[in-house]
Amino acid sequence: MKKQLGRFILTLAAVSTSLFVQAPASAATPVRGGSLQAIVQPEPTALTSSFQNTFPNLIVSANIFDGLLTYDKDSKPQPGLAERWEVTDDGLTMTFHLRHGVKWHDGKPFTAADVKFSLLEVWKKLHTRGRVTFAPVTSVDTPDEYTVVLHLAHPSIVILSALNAVESQIIPKHIYEGTDFNKNPANIHPIGTGAFRFKQWNKGQYIELERNPDYWDSGKPYLDSLIFRIIPDAGSRAVALETGEVQYAPYDAVPHSDVKRLEQTGRLKVTTDGFSWQAQNVFLEFNLRNPILNHLKVRQAIAHAIDVKDLINTVWYGFGKPATGMIPSSLTDFYTTKHVPQYPYDPRRAEALLDAAGYPRKENGIRFSLKLDYQPFNEAYKFHSEYLRQKLKAVGIDVTVRNQDLPTFIKRIYTDYDFDINTGQISPYLDPQIGGIRHYWSKSIAKGVPWTNASNYSNPKADEIIERIQISNNPQERFRLFHDLQRIGMEDLPVLPLFEIQHFTLYNNALQGVGAEPDAAISSLKNLWIAP
Repeated sequence: MKKQLGRFILTLAAVSTSLFVQAPASAATPVRGGSLQAIVQPEPTALTSSFQNTFPNLIVSANIFDGLLTYDKDSKPQPGLAERWEVTDDGLTMTFHLRHGVKWHDGKPFTAADVKFSLLEVWKKLHTRGRVTFAPVTSVDTPDEYTVVLHLAHPSIVILSALNAVESQIIPKHIYEGTDFNKNPANIHPIGTGAFRFKQWNKGQYIELERNPDYWDSGKPYLDSLIFRIIPDAGSRAVALETGEVQYAPYDAVPHSDVKRLEQTGRLKVTTDGFSWQAQNVFLEFNLRNPILNHLKVRQAIAHAIDVKDLINTVWYGFGKPATGMIPSSLTDFYTTKHVPQYPYDPRRAEALLDAAGYPRKENGIRFSLKLDYQPFNEAYKFHSEYLRQKLKAVGIDVTVRNQDLPTFIKRIYTDYDFDINTGQISPYLDPQIGGIRHYWSKSIAKGVPWTNASNYSNPKADEIIERIQISNNPQERFRLFHDLQRIGMEDLPVLPLFEIQHFTLYNNALQGVGAEPDAAISSLKNLWIAP
């Protein structure tokens, strides 16, 4: 007998209300029309995130594609392409009832076959995190064009936290079936069901989207077009916002040092809303194939050598707080500090550990040399890496920082494994089973798949805990297991979580409807409008 879960099954009206942030009373009624100039940096590698999952791709593609669900400001699921859904008492069957009359941008009807294809052929096989999230799905039935039934090998609570257009975009079966997905022309000329249609991509300059007149969410979007500008120079991005040439810039598009000044001009607003769905940490990942880094005392020494509070204040201008483990403190049920090892800043302790590991200083004062690669998402990561280089040099570790574009970084780290330490941000997401376990599960080692376990870390005890998390249908048990995993992760230290990053979005005063939902910064901009 199917049990309808009240907190998941919501009326269609629940998503029809726009959320306005700091909108004046006189501008409460949305104004239709206009073109929004936005920033995306770095330039996307593709205009779908179904199997090329990185945040620049998300910022643009979430406007072109939809997911089965959306999430409200309390992180609760809301209808998307699925109007309602049910889960059986045993957690082994999920049924989604789709909207009628939805069309792809080429005019073809959207049906259950598209959902089945996306789940089985894309999310389960090619998506960085979907390979794990949807692993329990053994089969998918489509009894009619508007019903999708998932059959699971075991209960999987996490699935209902991973069905938005950010994490699980539904792509058209009639465009992708039988093709090499990574080489399909639709990756750069996408066809979705979303609020905006693709118009053109002038590489290195801008991506233009236009209003979808047939969009299922009646009356949306308000804007006629979105133009995502590619402006490689951080200073130029700040000037574009200050002059009004650009009106919207998510994901730390300007130097952190400029944020306060830009806000004080009175022409721009700053919000840190819209990022909590990802719950991101900045980390160091160690390549355990390197015999030096395979030594636990060396990894512990590196942890003690870094003054995280000073790093946050010096490089990131206070946009963050020190991490205590793999799970950010914002995920309160999953988070714990009890019996979780910590590595406070202590250079003397770092020196002693390096000596004990058998790496004394040589005549030149250097113990050994390492290479550090950083995710090239913005200028802050370059300064961040330079800070780390200086701190490690102080304890006798010579570090070379390597600069590269995003495709080169991804290949070097996840295909060639040609690195010693890499640093960047990782997203555990609303349920850290989605993105928080990948560094710690041996089955996440997948050559050529970005944002997975690149360290080569493998611990049977960690694997056992992760696999119990994946099959548990008891929320409290899962919380306890995640607490155990945090302890193991900080004991073994294949990854050093540095701090919980606080991202920001800058936007022009005239722009209304900027959302506070947990995924607003990487979701559709269909609710935005420009006040006259």
